[in-house]
Amino acid sequence: MNAPLIVKSPHLHPHVPESAFGIWFLQTHTWTLHVLERAFKDLEPLIPDRRASYPVVADVGCGWGRSLIKLHERFAPQRLIGMDINPDMLEASAKEAAGAGIRAELIQCSSSHMTLEDNSVDLLFCHQTFHHLIEQEEAIQEFFRVLKPGGVLLFAESTKRYIHSWMIRLLFRHPMEVQKTAGEYLALVRSAGFQVAPQSISYPYLWWSREDLGLMERVLRIKPNAVREETLINLVAVKPVV
Repeated sequence: MNAPLIVKSPHLHPHVPESAFGIWFLQTHTWTLHVLERAFKDLEPLIPDRRASYPVVADVGCGWGRSLIKLHERFAPQRLIGMDINPDMLEASAKEAAGAGIRAELIQCSSSHMTLEDNSVDLLFCHQTFHHLIEQEEAIQEFFRVLKPGGVLLFAESTKRYIHSWMIRLLFRHPMEVQKTAGEYLALVRSAGFQVAPQSISYPYLWWSREDLGLMERVLRIKPNAVREETLINLVAVKPVV
């Protein structure tokens, strides 16, 4: 199979480039298994009226392309689209998809200015991407625009509590002034017009999403407080059918 064609958008809005550590970490087995795969396992049961196939599936912030294979396996799309602002990531995604024998369209664009048609996507996947975006309000409106009525948004995100922690500040790079709490992310998604049922929301508290990487519990056997500020929010939102 030929390598997928990468289409470049003329509208690449400002963004904060990831650190060298962050770029490396996205390629690791730890990321693939404990972050990406764990998010899929958490999100899938939250999908209302789950269908066997979603004809058009798009991945916002596809990174190194590991998610493209997982989306292909789980949702059997006829058209699979990967988007990222980083050209090196898209080149890697192209190789990943070609190596797996998967046909994918790859687009270099900003999440706040996607080059997809209105009402053209059945399922949109946004995993650990939104906290990298500067223009978050514009991006969520774009997600709503490109999804078909009845279309599904899979949204998995780290919150302000986590992104502002000393460890994450040290290792990664993010636009700090736009970070949001779990409640603020939920409100943002709903304000764009999406419907989010209470049973389609999850707040996992995983070892890697804690400021101490879970060492207090794993080493000292000290359980985390039941009452806490959440560090992750996973949700499934639906664009209403008018």
